[in-house]
Amino acid sequence: MNVSETNKTYVKKMRPSHVYEGRGEWLFQGILIFIMVVLSITFLYPYWHVLVTSLTSPDAAEGSGFKLWPKVFSFDSYNQMFHTKTLWTGYKNTLIVVVMGWAVSISLNILGAYALSKKTLPLRGTFTGIIILTMFAQGGMIPTYLVVTKTLGMKNTYWAVILPQCVSVSHLVIMRNYFMNLPQELEEASIIDGANSFQVLIKVILPLSMPMIATISLWVIVSNWNAYFNCLLYITDASKYVLQIIMRRIIQTDSKEMTYAGELADQLETDTVTLRAASIMLATIPIICVYPFLQKYFVKGVLIGSLKG
Repeated sequence: MNVSETNKTYVKKMRPSHVYEGRGEWLFQGILIFIMVVLSITFLYPYWHVLVTSLTSPDAAEGSGFKLWPKVFSFDSYNQMFHTKTLWTGYKNTLIVVVMGWAVSISLNILGAYALSKKTLPLRGTFTGIIILTMFAQGGMIPTYLVVTKTLGMKNTYWAVILPQCVSVSHLVIMRNYFMNLPQELEEASIIDGANSFQVLIKVILPLSMPMIATISLWVIVSNWNAYFNCLLYITDASKYVLQIIMRRIIQTDSKEMTYAGELADQLETDTVTLRAASIMLATIPIICVYPFLQKYFVKGVLIGSLKG
């Protein structure tokens, strides 16, 4: 046997075939799996319960206890909801707020974060400190209401729902940290080639920042989709109510009165419980459908954006 064969045999003997795990490790892994299963059931069952209730006939829905499957299938609740004009008005207003809010929020956050990521920016530390201070000290509801309605005159407009929350400090800091982690040499090479700061941002920085932008975009979309408090404060015109306000009125008031659609409400077999469940499902299903397409960007976008302070 030569020297090379001897070394290979020695390395093979020294290399462990598997990682040793004692009984304590197996017990710990089993406990973790049990806890995660229980938490998953706790999170998923309420949503499943609402889905089953929305697809159940009124008589079966009135019964208490766990509902794992509809006893009697009925789509009358969804049929009545789809024939409700206020529902589609809410969808239209919510889509307007989501699209406009996403465009304004992403644009302002990118511009602010890119400026703050530059070490050559005068008073960079001061600006960053002032921005972070707003996370802990805010003007309050009444001064904000007076500024939005009296000073800016945005009452009963979509801008009253969008602008007060279009810039988030946490999103701005994550973007700033992400931009700071990008190689400086790429920007320097672009400037040598004749690109200005705006061209560097559009053609170099943003293409490299798509995971982070996708992550922030999903947060902004979900926040604008679920937002109702600003609409509750600043919108009194019922034709501009967002979907969440309409769902809130359906849940808190007489559902049949809110969703009345001519003679259809009397012909269908529905009640308050099934209508409320159907309204909740219609408000959550669209945003759930968006989540899987952006989920893969979550870990990469958040972790890279939090490496440098």
